Amino acid sequence: MIHDLLYIIYYEMRETLDQAFTWLTPLLFFIIVVCLFPLACGPDPVLLTKMAPGIIWVAALLSIIISIGNLFRTDSEEGFLDLILLSHYPLSLLVFCKTISHWLTHCLPLVLISPLLGFLLHLSFQKECALVVTLLLGTPVLSLMGSIGAALTVGIRRHGLLLPILIMPFYIPVLIVGSATILAEAESVSGYYAMMGAFMLLSMAFAPFLTGAALRIGVTQ
Repeated sequence: MIHDLLYIIYYEMRETLDQAFTWLTPLLFFIIVVCLFPLACGPDPVLLTKMAPGIIWVAALLSIIISIGNLFRTDSEEGFLDLILLSHYPLSLLVFCKTISHWLTHCLPLVLISPLLGFLLHLSFQKECALVVTLLLGTPVLSLMGSIGAALTVGIRRHGLLLPILIMPFYIPVLIVGSATILAEAESVSGYYAMMGAFMLLSMAFAPFLTGAALRIGVTQ
């Protein structure tokens, strides 16, 4: 079973990477949004340093919202989603594998490019490290919680802003704690890391089951 689940992750990643626009669009959006703020707010290093955590986290959040809506849509349009629902494997495991592939192809590039954008916003080395760690802990939460909304709207065509409205309340705590972690002093940063880790573990424990249930509801719509 492990071999089959790993193959699902590999297959989903290969399909995504073969269509460059599906993973390049959120990445370019992330870079463009972050780069526009120094142009709009001016080159003041102190101001940019204070704004940097919020800028990067909001840009990452919006980039993931752009991509998460297609998590199940292609499978639904091509008829593969019915096979997933009828599979003898637990639906939560299959959903978790698809979410992992989404994180590797859409969220990991954001994490890897974030140090360069942090340097653009005059973040110190300590804050750069905090930025990378918080994104590594927080972006899986955004993907997992976003998969619930993607499953609910998979049967709705032209859902427009429905998906962001559904998942945004789940994103706000991660956004607040992630931004506060980067601005926190070195002595108190471990507590923020613990909160981000708790968010990630809780989402990994419950989100796949909720997504599976939402997927069954979304398909019947």
